[in-house]
This record gives sequence, structure tokens and C-alpha cells, in this order.
Amino acid sequence: MIRGLVISVAALALASCPAQGQQVAAPVLSKDALATQIGEKPTSASPPTGQQWLYGSAEGSIASAQVYKAMAQYVRAKALNRAIKSQTVLADGSTPDAPRFESCGSKPLAAVFDADETLLWNVGAMRYMAEQGKDFDPVIWNAWEKGGAGKALAMPGAIDALKIMRDAGVTIIANTNRTAANAKGTEDALRMAGLGEFKHKDTLYLMGDDATGSSKDGRRAAIAAKYCVIALAGDQLGDFVQAFNAKGLSVADRRKLATNPAIAEMWGNGWFLFSNPVYGPSIRGGYDEIFTADTKWEPAK
Repeated sequence: MIRGLVISVAALALASCPAQGQQVAAPVLSKDALATQIGEKPTSASPPTGQQWLYGSAEGSIASAQVYKAMAQYVRAKALNRAIKSQTVLADGSTPDAPRFESCGSKPLAAVFDADETLLWNVGAMRYMAEQGKDFDPVIWNAWEKGGAGKALAMPGAIDALKIMRDAGVTIIANTNRTAANAKGTEDALRMAGLGEFKHKDTLYLMGDDATGSSKDGRRAAIAAKYCVIALAGDQLGDFVQAFNAKGLSVADRRKLATNPAIAEMWGNGWFLFSNPVYGPSIRGGYDEIFTADTKWEPAK
């Protein structure tokens, strides 16, 4: 379609010559400019920079494997020392600046993971949406949840780390905002990525399992009622406590809450955060929100 438009533009330019024998060069338009003229979404020759880092770079792979290695060592050490008094799940009504943790008792041990960009690399869906010029499309994502098994990959370091944890007697549980309606597709995706067997409402908790929507607090509480959760892992702060995603919380206040001394020691010590520069509530804020006034600088004139 774009090729035909180029020919039409050239023909129009030649037909409108101002004088006989005088040639006028046809305007040269980029592919993206032509796409814009005909109402199509311009496409980039390269993936977005966040995707380049997360899915393609050595740094992204190392960052993931590094977190998994530290988490596996932590979980295994905890499992070998069964004198664990409390879980890493905040008690009901507790907040990050005034935390209380569920007691363990004699419950079996578990480690709880988010799925997307924590257990699974959604490389197939993210590439397709980027090629379509879309940051995110719920229709495409729904199709991916249903039929993406075999194209989603395990996050670097995940397979070996999960084996270490399972061998230490720790149950691996996924708590994800994939939908309950597509439970089978998610079970298949996790299994085919080499991450083991997950069963809905047993070792796999999904959005729609309760009435709290995208908040994972209710599902975490349900897991904590059955298990002693010794580690939580995710790529968004909501994978640990929904309070981090409270509406109206500014960029600065969210950072302050997450680094509050009351919970600061949890990071890397029960709570393990994976890097995700591609999507999520962390990717927001204008210049004045990201950069404080006292750091503003410009070259001397």
C-alpha cells in the first residue's frame, strides 16, 4: 500500500511541472511519514529501548540470574533452618510504614512469585505488540494468555533456582494478574517454559480468584493461611504489598514508602525485586517528579 502511494506522489509531482521541459523532483517521504498520511501506525525498525535491555541485553540476563541466585541461596538456608517464626507476607491491615507479619507456626514452606517478567519472559507477545506500534493491547494479551505456551521463556536463572528451592522442600507458588478465565493457558506456559507444574487454586493464583481485582493482597493472605511464605518475588512493588500502588501516591512518596526503615531490610532478605524497564507503575513521572530541583544543572554560558 505504501509502495503504491510513493508512485502516486511521484506521478502527481511530474504532472504539475511549472513549465515544459522543466523537471521537478518528487518529494521523498519516509516510510513512517507515508504511513501517517494513510492513517497507519508508524513502525520502528528497532524494539523500544526497555525491551532491548530486558529481553536482549547481557545486562538484563545477568540482572535476572543474579536475583535468582541470591534468592535460591536465601530460601535454601531458611529451609534448612526450620526455626522460622514469621512469614514475609504482611498481616491483614498492616502497611509498609507500620508492618506486621503473619506467623508461620508449623505450616509447610513456600516461595511466592509473580509470573510475567518474573517467572516468564513474554518475548512473543511483547515483540508482536511492539511491531504493531502498540505499548499494550488487552485483546492481544488475552490471546497470548490463551495460546502463548511454548513461546514464553523462563527468566534467566529461574529454572535452576526453582529446582534448588523445591529440592529444599519449598513449594513454589505463582500469584499473577493473568486471568482465571485463561488458567489452562498459564499452566501450560509455565510448564512448557521448563518451570514445573502449576495447578490453578493450588500453586497458581490468578486475577478473578477473589473479588479484589488486580490487588494481590487477598490472594497473598489466602496463600499465607496455608503456607509459611519465606520469600516473595516480583517485578512490581504490588507483588509485595498493594499499598505501594495506592492511587494518588506521588513518585517521590512511593519511593519513600518503599524505602521506609520499617521494611528496608526486607529487600534481598525475603523480598526479591526483578528489574522491568518495559511496563508497570514504576514507569511514570515528569521531569520535576523524577529530578529534584536541587539537582537541576546546565552548562555555563
